[in-house]
Amino acid sequence: MLVLGIFSLMTAVALPNVHISPILLTRVASIVLLYSAALSFNALDIQAIGSGVSIYSGLFQVTSVSQAMDTFIFLVGAMILIPWAPVTKSFVSHSRTLLTSVPTIAEYPLIILFTTCGASFLVSSADLVSIYLSIELQSFAVYILAALYRESESATSAGLKYFLLGGLSSGLILLGSALIYAFTGLTNLESIYSILSVGTVDSLTSGLGPCAIGFTILAVGFLFKVAAAPFHNWAPDVYDGVPTIVTTWLTIMPKISIFVLLLELQNGLGLTGASLTLMFNDIPFDVWKNLLLVSSLMSLIIGTVVGLAQYRIKRLFAYSTISHVGFLLLALAVNSEESIESFLFYIVQYSITNLNAFLVILAFGYVLHSSVGRSDGNGTDIQFISDMAGQFRANPLLGLALTVCLFSMAGVPPLIGFFGKQMILYSATHSGYYFLSIVAIIVSVISASYYLKIVRVIHFDSGEVDSNTSTLPQESKLTNVHSFAIATLTMVITLFVFKPSIILNSTSLLALTLFQY
Repeated sequence: MLVLGIFSLMTAVALPNVHISPILLTRVASIVLLYSAALSFNALDIQAIGSGVSIYSGLFQVTSVSQAMDTFIFLVGAMILIPWAPVTKSFVSHSRTLLTSVPTIAEYPLIILFTTCGASFLVSSADLVSIYLSIELQSFAVYILAALYRESESATSAGLKYFLLGGLSSGLILLGSALIYAFTGLTNLESIYSILSVGTVDSLTSGLGPCAIGFTILAVGFLFKVAAAPFHNWAPDVYDGVPTIVTTWLTIMPKISIFVLLLELQNGLGLTGASLTLMFNDIPFDVWKNLLLVSSLMSLIIGTVVGLAQYRIKRLFAYSTISHVGFLLLALAVNSEESIESFLFYIVQYSITNLNAFLVILAFGYVLHSSVGRSDGNGTDIQFISDMAGQFRANPLLGLALTVCLFSMAGVPPLIGFFGKQMILYSATHSGYYFLSIVAIIVSVISASYYLKIVRVIHFDSGEVDSNTSTLPQESKLTNVHSFAIATLTMVITLFVFKPSIILNSTSLLALTLFQY
């Protein structure tokens, strides 16, 4: 369905005599993603998928985890697309050459479908070739997305930086894959795992040694993609430079697909039970686990400490994301049944909370008049935390929704973010990772200070109105769908405690499928 939607939009955009408005194409792309999510969800009822189904000569492996995450990716993608405000003539004439936070380019939804297609392929990849091609399909579309607003100097600079450093991480992935292929002659992951799980480490030049190095380089490339420390330096600059509506996509979608791929790389692909865990049993020093633990520790510390000094809203959220990546890597490194359950749950709650936070920031950008007069090329984007000063008085519901999201990110009970962190810390302490658990608790408390700084600015600071700026036209106000999306996600974050079984049961069953052998 997704591929059919891509071909349909390509045809619609390419027709010379037919003009279709960008907002209509965006709505069509949203419908395509929703329908794809429904098809993926229905496929979970097929019994054979529970044990894994190999398709296209082993290039892809369809499992319960990949199908469930496909459904989640499509739903999140549709929710990112749906709330965008329509572009009207009066709004365009009002903003003139300033770039707005709304999709004004017809090719925008087409690029979104391409990157979603790459993410869908990536979570099901079971071959080194399909992994590389899938992540490049996703990455190339995201590169274009980051630099789509060509008249914006900051967006162009951020897109170029993202492209160059993304190319470096892709080169690392290709190098790791080449090392593995050179010493095994295989690209299928199941075949590689099966051969190496019965081998021994004789030296670094024969047997399992080069493949361990290859998988380590492969992991470094993926950690680069998800902005895990110490490979995080590109993320704050890119997230801050691109328009907020693109930042929403960058902070959520690539991370879901890459983390699910890392999970399936580590715990096998469903048919033979072979996995990196079994493969590294013969190595005295578990390179994979220790790489994840070190990266987790650095992400937790750097994402929290450096975030304290930020005064630009998107840079602060970038460091917040790095801190959340540290929690995810900790759960992935522990690799017990309860830690994988907490890992899957944390992905879900992280995506929901971040999506809602960025939707609210977009909404503030639409309703605030002070950002329209800027010449930074970002139009209605909010750049500084101080831009939202006193907005609780003007827009109490939006201020309350953002406060709920920030408290959830900080791990304040009884919001959904608290349960995500609690589950990861519980599984880590059960497995004996006391030091990392203590560090995670400390940085979680410290990170609450920069979330509370935003809350203080919104609720207690007094905003200043610039007399040189005019208010936005009525057409730029929030759409009903945008408002409904914010309300729904806020209710999910707040009321999760009253009905937790819906998400918890799903993540528990998915974790069980990975540990059935």
